[in-house]
Amino acid sequence: MSVSASSVTSRRSKPPAYEPSHSERPPPRDRRWWELDTAERDVLIAATCFKVLLFPAYHSTDFEVHRNWLAITHSLPLSEWYHDATSEWTLDYPPFFAYFERVLSGFAYLVDPEILRLDNLGYAAPSAVYFQRATVVASELVLVLAVFRWARKSFKPDSATAQILAASIVTHPGLLIVDHIHFQYNGFLLGILLCSILAARSNNLRTSAMLFAVLLNFKHIYIYLALPYFVFLLRKHCWVPGKGLQTDKVIELGALVVAVCAVSFGPFVLAGGPSQLGQIISRLFPFQRGLNHAYWAGNVWALYTGVDRILVKYLVSRGWPVAVEALNSASRGLVGSTTFGVLPNVTPAATFILTFALTAVYLVKLWFDPTYRRFLDTIVLAAMTSFLFGWHVHEKAALLFLIPLTLTAADDYNHYRSYVIATTAGVVGLFPLLIKSMETPIKVMATLLWSVFVYPRISKVVYRPLPNLFSLLVDKAETAYLYGFVALQLYVSVGHSLLFPTAEAASAVPALTSCASGILSANGTCLDANAVEQVKQVGEASMEFLPLMLTSMYCALGISWSWLRLSWGFLTT
Repeated sequence: MSVSASSVTSRRSKPPAYEPSHSERPPPRDRRWWELDTAERDVLIAATCFKVLLFPAYHSTDFEVHRNWLAITHSLPLSEWYHDATSEWTLDYPPFFAYFERVLSGFAYLVDPEILRLDNLGYAAPSAVYFQRATVVASELVLVLAVFRWARKSFKPDSATAQILAASIVTHPGLLIVDHIHFQYNGFLLGILLCSILAARSNNLRTSAMLFAVLLNFKHIYIYLALPYFVFLLRKHCWVPGKGLQTDKVIELGALVVAVCAVSFGPFVLAGGPSQLGQIISRLFPFQRGLNHAYWAGNVWALYTGVDRILVKYLVSRGWPVAVEALNSASRGLVGSTTFGVLPNVTPAATFILTFALTAVYLVKLWFDPTYRRFLDTIVLAAMTSFLFGWHVHEKAALLFLIPLTLTAADDYNHYRSYVIATTAGVVGLFPLLIKSMETPIKVMATLLWSVFVYPRISKVVYRPLPNLFSLLVDKAETAYLYGFVALQLYVSVGHSLLFPTAEAASAVPALTSCASGILSANGTCLDANAVEQVKQVGEASMEFLPLMLTSMYCALGISWSWLRLSWGFLTT
């Protein structure tokens, strides 16, 4: 087909459509928090599909814990919720979470009434599993919408990087392991935390304070972040330069917190009297637990305990006398008091004092520089400090700093490197939660794919200062440490059973946890004295705790280093 010259000339000479200048264009409409763009929708759909595929996966005793809470809140009057002991998995979260379970129980009744029977211990029919898994996915929308909202208003270094960071939280392997396989509701709670942080960024400090108070009444572990909130709100909202502390504003924030607590605890006082408060508090803070959880968290006490175990083994091999309690303590994943054979024993008071003293250093800096960025860094450091030095820390508590730390990952090179090391160590430290071999490919491949997608994209936009000899050596050491996780996983998965052939026999014995009456196997069956002794003998021969000990100690090194890196940057800038 021929085209005439006149028609070509006509097309080329056609004036372009008028485009208004940037100053003339109307500002983009601020989308409502529930309105997702195409990229956000795609991330949400892909993440949800993957989480649904995990529904049939292994779930821990935490699944039965929450099933029992559904039954308690549905079957019993309010005044008995925190008194019931039908199951050993008693209700030990604050009232707002109990109300949350009560709401879910209404839907559970429609799905399968058997879920709500108090005496139906260990019930895990497919209807129950799929229902409870679905509630985790649905409640996590709070986190998803909060992080998308954060990304829309984040332009440092650019909006594309903010969107990648948001997507990395939605698909975070730590949340996949803890919430969607092991089973918990951390995504929902972290969503409330991010909503409070977003309110602080927008200078809506009343809303920020109220949301944090709500969060504390959902899960009291967030009390570790209370001091940064207290200092930030006091300095930013209640302190006027040149005038000092404004009493009316202090009363205003105090009234908000009291009102939230009244809504939370008030119904229990009305239903059962003031004694209900003492009963609830006793459930929330069971101080009789030991220094270490069954699966050691990768913190300072894992290093401390590991060194003690090595010294004990050495002394025993040399014929030195060691207390029997030290030989049997904290070496096989038992929950209970930790007795050290060589190093001094650690008390709860010592951990509290140490945690508070270290956190106070960051609070002083925050007081003199109460900016949003300083506030967010203080939240991360306070969470890391409590994880590293707290009493009876669960490895799952790493999520308290891993998710907020993600928001700062692209701020500068120091934040980026700290983020990569802490995230890798924190996630690998969660691997022992999934005890079945069939979940090993899932946790390893999900973490690897996520890391390959996220880390390089952030590194491209983070400015790296001109290195000197010291920083080059540090980078080399950090890179070597990260590659060390490959060797660690190979040893845990393959090498240990080759070096200790009896490890297979040990793995057939259920992992031990604590119970009210003594020693309880992981499936809920009480073990008699002979069975416990058999476990000890097989365990000694197989060194069955060595893989977990190595994992905890190696991850502790990375998290401790990231904490030091962040602390140095925080205190010197």
